[in-house]
Amino acid sequence: MYKAKHIGLLYSLMVIFLSSCSAVSTEQQDEIMILPPEELYGELFYDVQTKEIFPDSKAFVDAIPKKDVEEIREEYRKLDDKSVNSISAFVKSNFEIPGDTDIYKSDSSSINQHIKKLWKVLKRPADEQISGTLIPLPNPYIVPGGRFREIYYWDSYFTMLGLQEDGETETIRNMVDNFAYLINTYGFIPNGNRTYYLGRSQPPFFAMMVEVLAEEEGDEVYLEYLEEMQKEYNFWMAGVENLSQENPAHRRVVQIAEGEILNRYWDDNPEPRPESYREDIETAEEAVAAFPELTKEEVYRDLRAGAESAWDYSSRWLDADASGDFSLYTIYTTDIIPVDLNSLLYNLEGTIAKAYQLSGNTFEAEEFRNKQQRRKKLLDKYCWNSQKEFYMDYNFRRNKNTEVVSLAGVYPLFFEVAAPGKAGEVAEKIQSDFLKSGGVVSTLSHTGEQWDAPNGWAPLQWISIKGLRNYGKEALANKIRNRWLGINEAVYARTYKMLEKYNVEDLTKKSGGGEYPTQDGFGWTNGVYQRLSGEK
Repeated sequence: MYKAKHIGLLYSLMVIFLSSCSAVSTEQQDEIMILPPEELYGELFYDVQTKEIFPDSKAFVDAIPKKDVEEIREEYRKLDDKSVNSISAFVKSNFEIPGDTDIYKSDSSSINQHIKKLWKVLKRPADEQISGTLIPLPNPYIVPGGRFREIYYWDSYFTMLGLQEDGETETIRNMVDNFAYLINTYGFIPNGNRTYYLGRSQPPFFAMMVEVLAEEEGDEVYLEYLEEMQKEYNFWMAGVENLSQENPAHRRVVQIAEGEILNRYWDDNPEPRPESYREDIETAEEAVAAFPELTKEEVYRDLRAGAESAWDYSSRWLDADASGDFSLYTIYTTDIIPVDLNSLLYNLEGTIAKAYQLSGNTFEAEEFRNKQQRRKKLLDKYCWNSQKEFYMDYNFRRNKNTEVVSLAGVYPLFFEVAAPGKAGEVAEKIQSDFLKSGGVVSTLSHTGEQWDAPNGWAPLQWISIKGLRNYGKEALANKIRNRWLGINEAVYARTYKMLEKYNVEDLTKKSGGGEYPTQDGFGWTNGVYQRLSGEK
């Protein structure tokens, strides 16, 4: 159960009841709210997840109740037979379970036409009814696809690149408005519009979405969303006044030295993720067995923080053992200052400064430009590794960079934080180490985690290509572009599918790793492909 301190986070949900239930009395309306699944379903949730009723733990938490949840809970309480078969039958009788069937009809369309058709397939209408854990949104939106049946924060920026290419400005505005709604309702943008995501966000790309919309509708867009950008910034910086030498970290802010503030990933709830409940318990048990000084709550927090990073999971967040191997139970995300997160916040500070300048508030504009410049200096001080000549994450507990070289190191090029000389050194390492036959690989580690080698992901191709172009590295950027488009096209020719990720090292093999099979659909792959293939 969520503890009392979490109730404030859910307060705005408490006025919403399960309108998907056709007959709910006034008294029941007062009692039935949208809640995280462990509160919503109680004992049933724990039994379903721990007894592995579904291979994918996300299936049940996304299920839609067929009737009043109070009634379902009471019927389950009275159920004598709590065997796996009985629970499975009970759930199927009382819930609509998300299907695993492929909803995309293959045809011989060109890849660009296929993606244009997919916008309609992946679009969801504004939510008029409440369905289990889904947080309703006021406007239509695009979901990634596959098991991801809700909007996702950072995915949506890369999806918008393709929507912009295809002239879908109305859809972009609807999605930006949805994110503004989430900020105004909850004070931040959750990982996705599910109640079980209310403890964490994702990489803060909202300012980049505002920029996309401004490119289509003009600079007044920056003024329209200034308040929301400020609120998001306040979320990431919350608790900075509590920092001291004795208490150097609080939620998402970290004081490395006096006056030196950077950010980390976090989650407010030190509990197993409902959508990966069984898996998180197993990981925590492994961790405390290997490291008795740890608590399970610390492990849950690091797993959730890794999910907020959206690199769930990667050797970036793991500690190598004596042999150099990485295992998920060694996760220590909250000890790390990530280079990508702080580059994104550098951009957010700059975008807020621009919006204040447009509004005529030159004082606040200067304040945020100063914040941005301070962060730039700290990124260079703590995230530039002169020995490896690359931007790297920083472990503030150990006062040194982590050992894992990753494509997060190209974010300072994407946001033009890097000095030209450093950008050149980053480009050389991408050319020598990251560039593969299908694009660029996420890290150089082969761990079995999905955000490590051999996988390549659409967002990181885009970040790399644009970052390199910012510094005149056109030849390398175009090489990445052409190889990425090539692997997308080769897989599409065989399968008529756009995948979530690709094996960029061996084009004859599928991608893999992680907590679930490779998904098809797929929002950000579609978006990046449309944008890159549309270049003249």
